[in-house]
Amino acid sequence: MNQIGIVGLGRMGSAIAARLAAQGHPVAGWTRSGLTPERAEALGIARAETLPDLVAASETLILSLYDDAAVAAVLDTVLGLPLDGKLIVETSTVSPQQVQSRAADVAAKGASILDAPISGGPELVAEGECGIFVGGDTAAAERFAPIGAVLSDKLAHVGPLGTGVAMKIVNNGVLQGYFATLAEMMRIAKRAGLPFETALRIIAKGPAGTPMLTARLPRMLGHEDGVGFPISGVAKDNAVFRQVATELGVEAATLALADALWQTGIADGLADADVAMQLPHAYDNA
Repeated sequence: MNQIGIVGLGRMGSAIAARLAAQGHPVAGWTRSGLTPERAEALGIARAETLPDLVAASETLILSLYDDAAVAAVLDTVLGLPLDGKLIVETSTVSPQQVQSRAADVAAKGASILDAPISGGPELVAEGECGIFVGGDTAAAERFAPIGAVLSDKLAHVGPLGTGVAMKIVNNGVLQGYFATLAEMMRIAKRAGLPFETALRIIAKGPAGTPMLTARLPRMLGHEDGVGFPISGVAKDNAVFRQVATELGVEAATLALADALWQTGIADGLADADVAMQLPHAYDNA
């Protein structure tokens, strides 16, 4: 069976590793901050001592890293190693240039590369219900499909290399705009004397409701704890989205509005809070 190596074991990388391992795939992991034997055992995966060890033992290498700098460092290291026949799948939300600028070097090493960013937090990955948008050639996408289908019931090959990130920007940019609109409406609700829960429940049950709002409603109402995706992470993604929009000549004013919302939350100490908490924060501070 295809040996899978996971590079990066934060919230998303850990969810990917645990999901694949639980579904019977042989998985090993490595992270720059160090993977303890206890943590590897808890995830149900093998532990690679070094990145070269992980690459050597893996047929498919899945990257789940925080930002462009981390992805660039890992890809440049990986390109210095034997890669013949390997498939590299970059699932991080970073500039498409990270994979596009290295595609020729990857091919020269006899390997293939895809960009396959994930839409949805670790909880959706754990249930196999996240979205994965795959950019790259058809043969590589078909090779990844059996693995991707374990993680996602909404796996889509959307086009050539780099279009996976573009699709995530389009999809998640809509969600960011929705959050920004909700926050604005909650400020109106507060000043008009509408209770927070009343307003949100009516929105959630009506034509303005979305699955995202329904899923996060218990957290927004204080009935559940936990962090699926932190506000700092959403803000980081927003910066990538706006960068790509600028490069494409699109103003994307809605993304700028969403960024202002996230920055307000971060300034008020919510950087590590779940994105859902931005709504009660907007209401309370109207």
